[in-house]
Amino acid sequence: NSSESHNCAKSILTSDRLQIVVTLSQFFNETWEAANCANCLKNNSEGLSNSTVEFLDLFNKSLTCFEHNLQGQAVYLSPNNYTEVCKNCNETYKMLNDLYNNLQRMNRQGGESGHSAHLCIDVEDAMNITRKLWSRTFNCSVPCSDTVPVIAVSSFILFLPIVFYLSSFLHSKQKKRILILPKRIQSNASLVNIQEKYS
Repeated sequence: NSSESHNCAKSILTSDRLQIVVTLSQFFNETWEAANCANCLKNNSEGLSNSTVEFLDLFNKSLTCFEHNLQGQAVYLSPNNYTEVCKNCNETYKMLNDLYNNLQRMNRQGGESGHSAHLCIDVEDAMNITRKLWSRTFNCSVPCSDTVPVIAVSSFILFLPIVFYLSSFLHSKQKKRILILPKRIQSNASLVNIQEKYS
């Protein structure tokens, strides 16, 4: 009976004491939401979005590059020396990192998925794994291009107090005072002299 279908479904789902079907359904729905899984899909959720496919493809290329360059080094070099990995996989890693940053920027503006939240957990985990391998395991560091401007601005800020106190000292330096006797005192002294002469 169609009029009783809702009640029938409710009674079947909540028939046991633990309500295991409802509990599992809520768990999976909450996990889906917390992991932002919809952000990896197209608007109609028919499949992975183009940007997610592109990212995962580049992620696999990066891991393949790491693995390929490690095979040649494992025998000859110490575990802390991964210069070949850093040199040969730099371009792939940089492309992956740039794509991830672009995806984050797009997602804040409501990208392909139509959701304006974090990237889905698959993309974030993949990028976290790659960054951890690149920086901690392989100890590859990308030189910062902003080093010179940062040093220049820091030096200028540190130099400002010296300029301030120096200019303050120079402007507040007082000239030696020259005592000038008032004319009135001189006139009184000359009057006394005149009186002494005549007395």
